[in-house]
Amino acid sequence: MRFPKILFCAAVVLALSAAGPTARADDSFAPVTEQVNKRLVKIYGSGGYRGVPAYGSGVIISPDGYVLTIDSQMLATRGDLRVHMSTGERYTAQLIATEPDLDLAMIRIYDGKNPIKTPDYFDVLADAARPIVDPGTGILAFGNQFKIADRGEPMSVQRGVIMAYSKLRGRRGITDAPYDGSVYFTDTIMCNPGNAGGAVVTRNGKQLLGLIGRELKNTLTETWVNYAMPLQAKIDVKNDKGETKTLTLVDFVQKAMKGEGVVKIHDPKTAKGAGKNLYTGIVLVPDVVERTPPFVEEVVPNSPAMKAGLKPDDLIVYVDGNQVVSIKEYRAELDKIQPNNEVKVEVRRGDKLTTLTLKVEELPKKKP
Repeated sequence: MRFPKILFCAAVVLALSAAGPTARADDSFAPVTEQVNKRLVKIYGSGGYRGVPAYGSGVIISPDGYVLTIDSQMLATRGDLRVHMSTGERYTAQLIATEPDLDLAMIRIYDGKNPIKTPDYFDVLADAARPIVDPGTGILAFGNQFKIADRGEPMSVQRGVIMAYSKLRGRRGITDAPYDGSVYFTDTIMCNPGNAGGAVVTRNGKQLLGLIGRELKNTLTETWVNYAMPLQAKIDVKNDKGETKTLTLVDFVQKAMKGEGVVKIHDPKTAKGAGKNLYTGIVLVPDVVERTPPFVEEVVPNSPAMKAGLKPDDLIVYVDGNQVVSIKEYRAELDKIQPNNEVKVEVRRGDKLTTLTLKVEELPKKKP
């Protein structure tokens, strides 16, 4: 009986060999990693409110320097947005467009005044035309996780599988995530500082599946989630007239490359952060959802806010004793104040409430 079994086992081995090589647990992804890294960039900009790092990741999507990434306060900077290539070269970058409802942003890399040429890139439009992959599909995730990569150092690489394709119900702090469409959920812990905007690809590295998302908690379970924004991302939003419009990642990419799209950059020199005719020197986080809390993103040097002692990451909770829970309510309270008057501002700083006296000024006139 042993002889037939040996012949059977030998036949199985021969059949598997004829079918081609099979993946093993100890197979190296080093060749794939090298190729994918050529299509990625490390992004460095200004920091945002607490927990938002001043570094991130992006995916090169064209031969002329366009980079797709996740929208972030890090990108809200003028003249200090930089990218590091896989070769170690460093360039400046410009924010081209953002789409807050999709949580996406587009930047472009420049060598001086001219866009750089990038022979290695992912064809986003071609990959977006492919169908959504099924749960159980093997993936690799790349990003500048925990800032372990700089200059020419390779980004981190994580191996995992797609667990599910479902609606995102996430929040950061007390603010709901702007995007609530379908995403890829993964079994690898990849939504860490610096990874947002990184690439999720197939195991062979040839197809871009999506972008690594932010650090978010599930609003239903209060647990951290690991997800990727798919290239097929879409969401329905209503305009001021109540009309519904469908936004897609593909449309955003196409319009951004044509110079169309929403760009929100805070300029500290003209920052209002207050009423129509008041100047405080407070730069608030972008007002992208219906009830965005009035978090202080930046304080202009030598401004009334700096003199009063306000700091980035402060959450404004009371203005002259009146509670404010959104940027709109905060500005409504400031509209009641006349220039050169003092106002009591109570902020949450860490776990404590701090009361500050802010003397608002008249809005500086723009130079002709």
